[in-house]
Amino acid sequence: MKYKIVNINETGERSVLIIYTGGTFGMVQDASGALAPFNFGKVVDRVPELRQLSTRLTVISFPKPIDSSNILIQDWKDMVYIIEENYAQYDAFVILHGTDTMAYSASMLSYMLEGLNKPVILTGAQMPIGSIRSDARENLITALEIASAHNEGRPIISEVCVYFNHLLLRGSRSQKLRSSTFAAFESENYPVLAEAGIEIEYNYAALKPYNSKAKLTVKKHLDPNVIILKIFPGITQHAVRSILGDPEVKGIVLESFGSGNAMKFEWFTKCLKEAIDEGKIILNVSQCIGGEVEQGKYETSKDLNKIGVLSGGDITTEAAVTKMMFLLGAEIDKDKLKHLLKHSLAGEMDTVWE
Repeated sequence: MKYKIVNINETGERSVLIIYTGGTFGMVQDASGALAPFNFGKVVDRVPELRQLSTRLTVISFPKPIDSSNILIQDWKDMVYIIEENYAQYDAFVILHGTDTMAYSASMLSYMLEGLNKPVILTGAQMPIGSIRSDARENLITALEIASAHNEGRPIISEVCVYFNHLLLRGSRSQKLRSSTFAAFESENYPVLAEAGIEIEYNYAALKPYNSKAKLTVKKHLDPNVIILKIFPGITQHAVRSILGDPEVKGIVLESFGSGNAMKFEWFTKCLKEAIDEGKIILNVSQCIGGEVEQGKYETSKDLNKIGVLSGGDITTEAAVTKMMFLLGAEIDKDKLKHLLKHSLAGEMDTVWE
């Protein structure tokens, strides 16, 4: 794939590579009034404040901007390829990405970029950069400021994050909760990493510790054979069997009620057990935005423990789906895979970060 590379600011102490993938951020109105992608190499024409940053900036654009609803596994591989190829040359990376699947991408990149000790910050916009009231400028400028922030030569941020509407969130904890306000993203089960007001206030206790000895290792083997089974009152046996019975499926994210509860129907438990006996892995996550799965706390989840459903704790659905794809692609033995699903790889859940 041929990427378009443009230097937009060549002076400064720190260097940031901006990776433009597409999304609402880079849209302007064409002559007919319709929204269309613009040449992102000319972003400085839209955001002249970039010239005032004391940071060297370079833009790499995907050849064809992607609507984030169309993000594929190959696009994640392309993003980490760009980071891997340019890791030694830049101090930080800012990825401009559509909002709809940003939390999925942030989670997946958190897993794929093992040993990361530089900032990788995803941001975007609810309104196109060509709109008068667009949030694109502030999101980009502040994301760049955070990406280039350092203390005694070390980056303040050394993980994958989402920056949006004044908040910096851990990438593997972020979720898009709103589509009609600028406050699109939140992190219900983990503290905000930083808040941008007049000053940028960092929550140092919540940040991933910087590790100067860490070496980046990019993991590119992913397995897409994962599905989500979201239960609801009245779901039929036929529907559950159709989803669980797909022979290509290897991993299932079970979106349960409350703290991990599911219907206590004999047919439902039997369907899950049959899938597990066939070698499929089921990870239980909550449909609730906040809180966590406590499998076995209530009678309605005790059977899940007995048949081998794994508890996802306080992991988000986005982080669970991508983690399953990541670990299935790693081709490790099943016992280790189950262990890793229940323990943190990239700060995505409340266990020791391993």
